[in-house]
Amino acid sequence: MKRLSASTPLPASVAQPAYDRAALRPGIVHIGLGAFHRAHQAVFTQRALAQSFGPWGIVAVNLRSPGPIEALERQDGLHTVVVRAPEGDRAEVIGAAVDWICATEDRDKVLAYLADPDIRVVTLTVSEKAYGLHPATGGLDTGHPAVAADLADPHAPTGALGFLVEGLALRRARGIVPFTVLCCDNLPSNGGILRRLVLEMAAHRDRGLADWIAENGAFPCSMVDRIVPAATGETRAIAQDLLGVEDSLALETEPFLQWVIEDDFVCGRPAWEAGGAIFATAVEPYEKMKLRLLNGSHTLIAHLGLLHGLEYVRDVMAVPELVHQVRRHMEAVLPTLDPVPGVDLHAYREQLLARFANRAIAHRNLQIAMDSTQKLPQRIFAPAVEALQAGGDAAAFAHVVALWIMAVRKRMEADDPRRDEILNAARNVDPVDPSACFLAIDGLFPSELVAARAWRDLVNAGLKTATP
Repeated sequence: MKRLSASTPLPASVAQPAYDRAALRPGIVHIGLGAFHRAHQAVFTQRALAQSFGPWGIVAVNLRSPGPIEALERQDGLHTVVVRAPEGDRAEVIGAAVDWICATEDRDKVLAYLADPDIRVVTLTVSEKAYGLHPATGGLDTGHPAVAADLADPHAPTGALGFLVEGLALRRARGIVPFTVLCCDNLPSNGGILRRLVLEMAAHRDRGLADWIAENGAFPCSMVDRIVPAATGETRAIAQDLLGVEDSLALETEPFLQWVIEDDFVCGRPAWEAGGAIFATAVEPYEKMKLRLLNGSHTLIAHLGLLHGLEYVRDVMAVPELVHQVRRHMEAVLPTLDPVPGVDLHAYREQLLARFANRAIAHRNLQIAMDSTQKLPQRIFAPAVEALQAGGDAAAFAHVVALWIMAVRKRMEADDPRRDEILNAARNVDPVDPSACFLAIDGLFPSELVAARAWRDLVNAGLKTATP
């Protein structure tokens, strides 16, 4: 079987790049060549190029894993997005990448791109835990392995922040304006958080560098939305049937696609709006809506799945009583949201329920439950605090916390950067106050929740009565 390549003829039913790839020049460095980038930012960029061509080719960088980089090289920078819908599957081949690098194998090449004036935007999808955000202070965690290494040797970076700061330092030294840094990870006010972390890291090496970045740089916020399950052998088999060739990078996703971006760029950007992106003055209302309604409900669904032995989100959504719990959670979230321009929140809720129930999407609950300590604060804890401050009981959010604790105790396993602390709490549960050890994890829960005795009692009640 032939492999996907630039010279491979494809069926007319497969969407392909509608621009001259040979004429495409680098303009974006993307850090984090995972499935989400390939199903989201790369798709938006391809569609933007088709409508308004320009020097916006993507230089795809993986910080550590060479596998996806090698696969992209074998396939001439092409990969397939399989859109799975109840009415049938369709494929789109994406070709917006013009170069691809594993940073551990060619750090100098990555830095050369970051210092190149043709690179005007750096986008990131590296997951919440990769930024070195201190869980208690919200600032730079100097004990984070990548942060510590890059503070010790700033000219040989290994982490995302280290590459950003060194790249910006090189541009400053050469009299080149900064690139715009566009975070695409699920962090609240993600641009503001990344700006703070970059400035803190820069200040550790050179106060003048930090001041230059603060004065001249840009860190717009963005909200990204598309459900992208981990690819499987079945995914690649479906892609092969649609393409007639093999694609080791094929992934599957849902039809829904959304990107809301704060329009704050230093030296130009692609016409992403031509590809369907929304540019807004303030991203926060969209972001809060997505983090709390979609991501918060996903966290609930994932732990319901783990506790009930259900592998996929769609399996949970096939059980009426569990769907009732998801709907009840969404009802509790709605009062904590701000008005969102152009969005009917009740209609958005119904759309989410339909997306979760899509039988064509095999989204594993175990995948969603990963790194929960990085996700719970913005998805569950923040709306819980707001609900309490508004005079409510925040019972729906206590329920999610109880499910998370139950799932940890049932499995005695956690794929989480705070794994040891979580499992230690699970091993030392007080039968009278079973949530106490978890609430005592340093910096995890907001002080308002730790101090709210009535809310803790709701968590404990859930732990004592709701275990399957």
